[in-house]
Amino acid sequence: MSAVTDLIPHRPPFLFVDDILTESADSLTARRTWRADEDFYRGHYPAAPITPGVLLCEAVFQTGALFMARQAQAAGGQPGEGVPLLAKISDVRFRNPVYPGDETLIEVKKKEALGGFTMMSGAIKKADGTRVLTVDFAVAWKTPMGGQTKP
Repeated sequence: MSAVTDLIPHRPPFLFVDDILTESADSLTARRTWRADEDFYRGHYPAAPITPGVLLCEAVFQTGALFMARQAQAAGGQPGEGVPLLAKISDVRFRNPVYPGDETLIEVKKKEALGGFTMMSGAIKKADGTRVLTVDFAVAWKTPMGGQTKP
């Protein structure tokens, strides 16, 4: 997990990426196993726990932040200087639920970078190949100023 926490500011209990599996110049694939003891399952349908869709989206966004941090490293920069901020989310499609114990593969692909924003597409599949979700989103990496971030 240190390979993940060395790159992005997210920490448990709000870290939804376990490790990086593969990466290329325009994509990154990570993994997450959704553990039955995670607190949100106690309240998100206790008799039939299911992973909240918003947390699945967050796993994609964190994978996008990992991609951006690795890109910064490749360009000679330092990850961790600032925080990734979502600028846009569109075309989210949920296809199948994720249950406690499911292992998921999270892939992000860079579409374009423009004016400090990186536009990406993301997808989650279960380890068996079952499609879970797709989403398009944009992220900007901003430097905090006194507890706030620069616009």
